[in-house]
Amino acid sequence: MRIARIAHPQGMSFARLEGDGPGATAAEIDGHPFAGVKLTGQRWALDDVRLLAPVIPSKIVCIGRNYAEHAEEQGAEVPSEPLLFLKPSTAVVGPGDPVTVPTVADDIEHEAEMAVVIGLPGARKVSREAARQAILGYTCANDVTARDLQKRDGQWTRAKGFDSFCPLGPWVETDLDTHDAEIRCEVNEEVRQLDSTKSMVFDPASIVAYISQVMTLLPGDVVLTGTPAGIGPMNAGDKVSISVAGIGTLTNQVVASE
Repeated sequence: MRIARIAHPQGMSFARLEGDGPGATAAEIDGHPFAGVKLTGQRWALDDVRLLAPVIPSKIVCIGRNYAEHAEEQGAEVPSEPLLFLKPSTAVVGPGDPVTVPTVADDIEHEAEMAVVIGLPGARKVSREAARQAILGYTCANDVTARDLQKRDGQWTRAKGFDSFCPLGPWVETDLDTHDAEIRCEVNEEVRQLDSTKSMVFDPASIVAYISQVMTLLPGDVVLTGTPAGIGPMNAGDKVSISVAGIGTLTNQVVASE
């Protein structure tokens, strides 16, 4: 099932997306999808609504160096346990929204990732099996990073925390085989990153269980599971597309700060 967050003529809603192509529709969900999906009966043609970021999380928990080749290209070791860092919820933008290059940074890079969306409330100190049950689904993400600031600061908060530095979308796919899903990043239709989730050091359920030993994960929280090798520059004017097989494609334009 594909769950989206949409802007429609009457406001904003979560919706279940049905069908493909010209006949695709968005069926409004009553309230939110975290306690089961109940439809209101209201529907719109998908062409008549705008896709928003599929969730606005209370927090975004990210995993560093979860692909060995990416760790190698960074000149770093693969961690023995998941390496955690955070992005603020204000970094989130949706499909089609601009990614803004801040004036204080000169080296902005893309990081294509599969993101986990938490569905059950109060995922705290859960087992790996319970972590599977806590996951609502998966979406595409771009962990945009100001690489020069990351190196200058010696830690990652500012480099990864700017407004618009966490594009998510286009929707949440609840039924996905995460063992071998292709991850791709294209910049202006040139392939920059291409790998599979089978190359992950730590799988999604293990990551969620690990995080839950540290902090409670809430419905709508997002976990970025790491990026494969091939990170590279994003400049104003570029079109960046992140695809995860079985989910879809998230596309954003890079713009200069005003």
